[in-house]
Amino acid sequence: MKMDDPGYERLSGLDHAFLHFETAETYMHVALTAILEEGSLARPDGGIDVERVRAHVASRLHMLPRYRQRLHFAPVTGDPVWVDDHAFDIDLHVRHSHLPRPGTDEQLKGLIARLLERPLDRRRPLWEIYVVEGLPGRRFAVLFKVHHCMVDGIAGIGLLAALLSPVAEAVVPPARPWSPRPVPSTSQMLRDEVRRRTDASFGLLRSLPGALASGGGAAGARLASLAGFLSAGVRSAAETPLNGPVGPHRRVEWLEFDLAEMKEVKTRLGGTLNDVVLATVAGAMRRYLGRRGAACEGEFRALIPVSTRTVDESGSGGNRVSAWIAPLPLGEMTPAERFSAIGRLTSTYRENQEEQGAEVLTATAEWTTALPLAAAVRLISRSRAFNVVITNVPGPPVPFHLLDAPMVTGVPHVPLFENQGLGIALLSYAGRFSYGLVGEWDLLPDIDCLAEAIEESWAELRSAAGVATVERTGRGAESDSSSLAEGVWRGEARTAPLEQAGPLPPGPNGSDVGDREASAAPH
Repeated sequence: MKMDDPGYERLSGLDHAFLHFETAETYMHVALTAILEEGSLARPDGGIDVERVRAHVASRLHMLPRYRQRLHFAPVTGDPVWVDDHAFDIDLHVRHSHLPRPGTDEQLKGLIARLLERPLDRRRPLWEIYVVEGLPGRRFAVLFKVHHCMVDGIAGIGLLAALLSPVAEAVVPPARPWSPRPVPSTSQMLRDEVRRRTDASFGLLRSLPGALASGGGAAGARLASLAGFLSAGVRSAAETPLNGPVGPHRRVEWLEFDLAEMKEVKTRLGGTLNDVVLATVAGAMRRYLGRRGAACEGEFRALIPVSTRTVDESGSGGNRVSAWIAPLPLGEMTPAERFSAIGRLTSTYRENQEEQGAEVLTATAEWTTALPLAAAVRLISRSRAFNVVITNVPGPPVPFHLLDAPMVTGVPHVPLFENQGLGIALLSYAGRFSYGLVGEWDLLPDIDCLAEAIEESWAELRSAAGVATVERTGRGAESDSSSLAEGVWRGEARTAPLEQAGPLPPGPNGSDVGDREASAAPH
């Protein structure tokens, strides 16, 4: 330990805010479900060598120091900091689950939904990995769960890059020795916090003359963006069946498309990949709400996270993200017209740097506390400022491996906020593009119908661009060795009521889902 090492690290204002966003119903972990081929991790009895997976993860933890740290709270202010976990036990973080062989897509997604419903234990490092065996075709799944106060989408991909490798590896090196630092004393933390806030306040004062000398243009633009962001936050978006009280139970759904097709569509129509996604979702929401007979009075708005991570911050954890609150065109128009409308909208937001409003809000927490930020976002969430969260994360373009087990597919999962019953996360990976849908149990009982609407909207947009599709297999069918690897593979997840503490309860048919082992039986 260095002589000037205080023994702890502060959470940023935005990281702190994600702790405030979390409630008993809206837990704030991000997640990814990976489907992998077994490789040498297969055991003779047909299971997966979880102890070898644990040893592999342990050998990589020196690249992820935050993953052996827990929350600790400063005196007086109550601000959270990261300290080393003296009781760290990897068995509590890398766990073993299974499906009844041969497992199906519905059973896998039911299990994933139940595991997502379980809040992370704040007394320990805020991450879990579940290895799920029992899939057909010599495959298994791994669920990565990390609290949003530790990572945003880009940092989450960095986590995968640390645990996985672009080349197959057979040897597990020994874990490097690690000694936890002492937990800092109360007096030390008080001194450090007084010094930090004094420095931050003086820094703010020192920056004012320069801002005024430049005519206040940059500051004025940021304040205008902040005013626009807050204005959007207090205006209610359209009233839809997706937006209502959020309980603790979830349904999950996913689809997978060809990335090359999506890039060809955006090239022919003259936009970006994000424009393709937003136009597809807008068309799907129009279809879905129409089929439910739901009138969409007012603006249907999406909260769209925007990464502010610089090149120098590419390897760091935490959150470097802002957001747009943007209206999506659900009105009567052709797919090409909808794509053009989306392109004009996103171009305007980029030119006006709309994300700066949220950045100013998060910056205040660095020299005060995170409470103003948490209060503002809680107000935005409760006032139904947006109808859906849509986040798009670029993943690795080449296949990754867990040791020598190649990852076939990666599906992201995003948390839900208050009054927001649907979250859509997207991930590009090795030539494929996955939509991960998370729905509130009561608000989206027909989440499979929304997935169908996304398929139809995408086919319509692809046709408008004149892009032919490749033939896919496995649509609507149960998993086999091909449908897990390619095509659109999907099945509604059904979860059981879950207590907020203690082990997971039995599933809807009485199957046990415990702390160390989890199972899902047929519905």
